[in-house]
Amino acid sequence: MKKVLLEKIEQQLRIIYGEKYEDRYLDMASELIEKWSAIDWPKNEPISEKNVYLITYGDSIYEEGKPTLETLHRFLQEYIKGIVTDVHLLPMFPYTSDDGFSVTDYREIHPELGDWDNIEGLSKDYRLMFDFVANHISKSSDWFQKYLQDHPKYKNYFIPYDPEFDASQVVRPRTSPLFHEYEGKNGLKTAWTTFSEDQVDVNIAYFPLLLEMTDILLTYAFKGGTSIRLDAIGFLWKESSTSCMHLPQTHAIIQMWRTLLDEFKPGTQIITETNVPHKENVSYFGDGSNEAQMVYQFSLPPLVLYSLTTHDSGKITDWAKTIDKVSETATYFNFLASHDGIGMRPTEGILTEDEKQLLVDKVLENGGRASYKNNTDGSQSVYELNINYSDALVNEEEDVTEELKVQKMLAAHSILLSFIGVPAIYYHSLLGSQNDQKGAEESGINRRINREKFEFGRISRELVDNPRRTAIFNGLKNMIEIRQQQSAFSPFADQEVLDLGRDVFALKRTNIKTGEEIVFVVNVTAEAVKLSRDIKGVNLLTGQETAVELVLQPYEFVWIQPGR
Repeated sequence: MKKVLLEKIEQQLRIIYGEKYEDRYLDMASELIEKWSAIDWPKNEPISEKNVYLITYGDSIYEEGKPTLETLHRFLQEYIKGIVTDVHLLPMFPYTSDDGFSVTDYREIHPELGDWDNIEGLSKDYRLMFDFVANHISKSSDWFQKYLQDHPKYKNYFIPYDPEFDASQVVRPRTSPLFHEYEGKNGLKTAWTTFSEDQVDVNIAYFPLLLEMTDILLTYAFKGGTSIRLDAIGFLWKESSTSCMHLPQTHAIIQMWRTLLDEFKPGTQIITETNVPHKENVSYFGDGSNEAQMVYQFSLPPLVLYSLTTHDSGKITDWAKTIDKVSETATYFNFLASHDGIGMRPTEGILTEDEKQLLVDKVLENGGRASYKNNTDGSQSVYELNINYSDALVNEEEDVTEELKVQKMLAAHSILLSFIGVPAIYYHSLLGSQNDQKGAEESGINRRINREKFEFGRISRELVDNPRRTAIFNGLKNMIEIRQQQSAFSPFADQEVLDLGRDVFALKRTNIKTGEEIVFVVNVTAEAVKLSRDIKGVNLLTGQETAVELVLQPYEFVWIQPGR
């Protein structure tokens, strides 16, 4: 087995390094494989229709004087045990900026959150997704500080400015400089900084660093990570005169990591985060069996928002027809909201510039913000929309009651929970939150509008006393409980898009193995809609037989099981 594994790793390393490959690389990799082969690895269960991810920070819910992971664990157990199966812990490591994404030490837990014992305790009740911020590290990290001190081990850990390197085509989501200067032991030093002056890109082309990052990845899987999210992974490899995005070497590195995880802990989900146009995004599936098991479905959030804003399902219906089953091991990671904003690049080729601007204008009117990126032609364009998703959905002139606003939020999530793949729900969506204007204004960080943290007692009271929170929270819980019992919602079940008119969005999900079938229909308008096509069966959301004529009230949705 080891011989076969080493042969595969050698093939992948030769693809990564090409003519620069050295025989010693395989010897060094063999030592790492020996280390992890001597360990008794935990097992993973395969994912199914029961899997629902919660996206949260480790300190999203806190109590004074307690490790926040302990409080989060308590909240999960008391309020959503059995509903959420997987918890995506956004970066849980010491950091200096970007709410966790400027990591100072990949191997330590932030002391306010707790320690690895808290992670182990949480992993006994929930599958965990860890963030691997593999592209960059904090300038305050030991690695970078030693680079500045000219420590020989770290000399090649980062990428200095090179006038011979053509960076004119580099694609990035920021307007800050690509390189920054830092005061070093022997004068100024420079470093590549895709995201900010505090987030310094690592030089993954330097093999000892790639080996260390691989060891960190395996550590995460061993310590309870059943899913590993590869943050901003598309930027990983740098090559002159290219966009430095999605390069073949980046794909080969992910494939090497997949090979190792399949060997040591089969079923571990590699999830790639690439907020880019759909075709680029899905390239991280590889051949469907050799790269990421899941990719973020980045086109879904803006298209759901667009459909419920314009009351027209045409765009999402046309796009959904291009989404097919990937394989028996790979599928989509579906979400509507996250710690980041609503990405606009994934709408390229789907929405026109005017249609995109309609969303920008609406989000700004509803109290949100827009973040921009530099284009290679020197212009700027909107990169993402920063707003709480429930506030983004509201059409003020039409959605005049709290009941309609709640129903619209549930309608949006009915699409999320019906679509092929695995659903992930952001904690602010589950808890029925709204824009945190104070957080955004005080910090000057647009994304803070949707990153508010809650004291345990406060959120516990509001889930009872706040009608909006209660309605959304209980509505989503009920939907999830029903969904988890239906094999037609397996991440690997077939999906067919139904054309029932532009007032509704409709899917048929079919599990060939069990024979189970469910028809999903949601009214995307603020008016009652009468369907022109008979759909007979039992509505799983009410337990009632469908009428001869199916009439859907504003934003109403149904899960119909034919023949029951």
